[in-house]
Amino acid sequence: MPQMAPISWLILFFVFFITMILFNIMNYYCFFFKNLNQNEKKNNLINNSLNWKW
Repeated sequence: MPQMAPISWLILFFVFFITMILFNIMNYYCFFFKNLNQNEKKNNLINNSLNWKW
């Protein structure tokens, strides 16, 4: 029925929106950050620096 179309569009919007939010939350909390202490950070920066030789 054409009269019911806006309601079904709204329901579809909420379903896709909730699915997207849940997917983003799951991806955010499933990713593990690697903690580096200060010495490792300094060494990593020194090793990754580029030496330009002109």
